[in-house]
Amino acid sequence: MPLHHAVLALLTQRPSHGYELKARFEDAIGPQWGGLNIGHLYQILERLVRDGYVSRTQVTQADRPDKNLYTLTEAGRTELDSWATTAWVRVGGFRDELFLKLFGAVALGPQALTALIESQRQTYLSELAGLARQRRAHAAEPLVAVLIDAAIAHTKADLGLLDSAAQHLTPLAEAHGVPAPEVSQPHRPGGRDTAIGDAEGARPESA
Repeated sequence: MPLHHAVLALLTQRPSHGYELKARFEDAIGPQWGGLNIGHLYQILERLVRDGYVSRTQVTQADRPDKNLYTLTEAGRTELDSWATTAWVRVGGFRDELFLKLFGAVALGPQALTALIESQRQTYLSELAGLARQRRAHAAEPLVAVLIDAAIAHTKADLGLLDSAAQHLTPLAEAHGVPAPEVSQPHRPGGRDTAIGDAEGARPESA
């Protein structure tokens, strides 16, 4: 329940109401995670109250409807401490639509495979350029910067995967009997794309 625990982490600072928690989460995590749906957040808060990790009190407001204020309980702090200090273990495998697209392109033959790989390569390069801009814009926000650095590293790994896909899947696609068009040369160290160099140059500066 990662979002449940993120809400507990926000409540360690002070009691808060729902829309305040939403705004603070989005400010703390930054643009790479995306927005937090307020309906989903209230479902999370209901669950946390039911589990005894959060208490809820109603605050009367003179000029607007009453609001609920949520406070971290001792049980909630214990739960957060247990979750936040143990390693994360991947349990769902590696699921990415790209692998299904590769599966489909191989079935269509080498021309489709090459078209997919080259299109995907340009998409990743564009993503890297955008991430580099985000990294510069959020250089003063350590938590946001770390998440953007993770996105940069992940995208670079995905870019490298395309070279592996071309190498290993082209013979399989050729088994469908259509000659493979020439594949453009993959990027190599020393001749890297501008977007990658831009992203690499946007690493966090030492404190």
